[in-house]
Amino acid sequence: MPYLTWKSFDWKLGAWGIFEAIKDKPNVFFLDSSLRRSALGRYSFLGFEPFYIFKAKGQKDSLNQLRELLKRYKLVNPKFPFLGGAVGYLAYDFGLSLENIEEKAKDDLGLPDVFFGFYDVIIAIDHWQRKLTIFSTGFPEKGSFLAKKRSEQRLKQFIQELSKQGRHSGCVAMSLRGAAGDAAISKTGLPACRQGRLHPLGVRNDKLAIKLISNFTKEKYLKAVTKAKDYIKKGDIYQVNLSQRFSAQTPLSSFDLYQKLRQASPSDFSAYLDCGDFQIISSSPERFLNFDGKKVSTRPMKGTRPRGTNPRADARHKRDLLQSPKDKAELLMIVDLLRNDLGRVCKYGSIKVSSMRALEAYSTVYQTTASIEGVLHPEKDRIDLLKACFPGGSITGCPKIRSMRIIEELEPTKRAIYTGSLGYLSFNNTLDLNILIRTILKKSDKIYFQAGGGIVADSQAENEYQETLTKAQGIFRALKCEGV
Repeated sequence: MPYLTWKSFDWKLGAWGIFEAIKDKPNVFFLDSSLRRSALGRYSFLGFEPFYIFKAKGQKDSLNQLRELLKRYKLVNPKFPFLGGAVGYLAYDFGLSLENIEEKAKDDLGLPDVFFGFYDVIIAIDHWQRKLTIFSTGFPEKGSFLAKKRSEQRLKQFIQELSKQGRHSGCVAMSLRGAAGDAAISKTGLPACRQGRLHPLGVRNDKLAIKLISNFTKEKYLKAVTKAKDYIKKGDIYQVNLSQRFSAQTPLSSFDLYQKLRQASPSDFSAYLDCGDFQIISSSPERFLNFDGKKVSTRPMKGTRPRGTNPRADARHKRDLLQSPKDKAELLMIVDLLRNDLGRVCKYGSIKVSSMRALEAYSTVYQTTASIEGVLHPEKDRIDLLKACFPGGSITGCPKIRSMRIIEELEPTKRAIYTGSLGYLSFNNTLDLNILIRTILKKSDKIYFQAGGGIVADSQAENEYQETLTKAQGIFRALKCEGV
């Protein structure tokens, strides 16, 4: 018998101080609604020390294995989105296995395709109600007596650990009674950044010099765009997402990188995940899938413009995006693709487009986003949903399978986590995953991050190349930031 215990506290500090207190714990995660501007950013979740880690590479049945694991740990409480469960990622390359696509690109990182830690205790912060709740499930114990004992012991352990870490770090008063302010926000807002013309292969300031290397030369990227357009002209595809990967060495810790990225480019679906010998540092603005036990929703993004350097330029960029036939057509194509994906597992007639094209403003870019909803068929589950939709259509192209084959042909290295998904599958049958864009992978002293854009028939190769730099602007800015 499962046993759930919890304790709630009034909490006005936000989530950053908690993360700072536990950042060195094994397999720490932080599902971070750092933007907190809408219902999308209501909750943040944190945890560490999973009782089990599931990881796999090149195994098509990995999702079936994940389903069987989740069947062992069930809670019946659909009223809260996440009470504990599996937190981790699906790499983009796992989609190649799902669809039996021949792999051609170089796998130079060797990361797992699937990685999920099972967390019996999690910390949930409700930014609306200013409440912090620690949930403890008692898993993996099965007997009611042992589950109750573990649940209560682990809850007490977490409260004591947070209090101890808070006193030692001095980052936040961890009395768990709440206090005014937010440890994540400095008095001046964003950290001071060096301004000037962006060069894609060099990011420098007085204290730090980072040399970026791309897996494409500019010339080769432009040729890849031309090749993609040839496939479109021949009728193979309507659109394909093409990206380039940057890499560099850095003395910065994963925590420091996340702090800089979070402040330079806050987003609703930011995340930090320690996978042991590598870390994922994300400021993703895009939700892949959300499932509340019945209803499914997805929010694809297509169409990007940089923020202007002054109000007039900012308004011009916004107007240009909204009036662009190309960007509007791109988003429409992806909406149709995702409606089709959801149609494979949702009840007939339940799928609707709740928002066709909404403009969203971020610190470095404007984006346009659609929202699509459906009701999962009673004979299908969360794993069926993932199989039907992964990877997200907004970062592959249309039609999806042919686009993925072309990506595998044109991009020289495996995408690994880039354009995969990170988030949770809760013990109470919910799910929430982002799309891993605007994301840094740190492995030892090296960092990797990737940026791309949708290629269509009237794409201009130079413009597409510049769009990849625009989308990486938040990371470029984070790497150039002075210490906070």
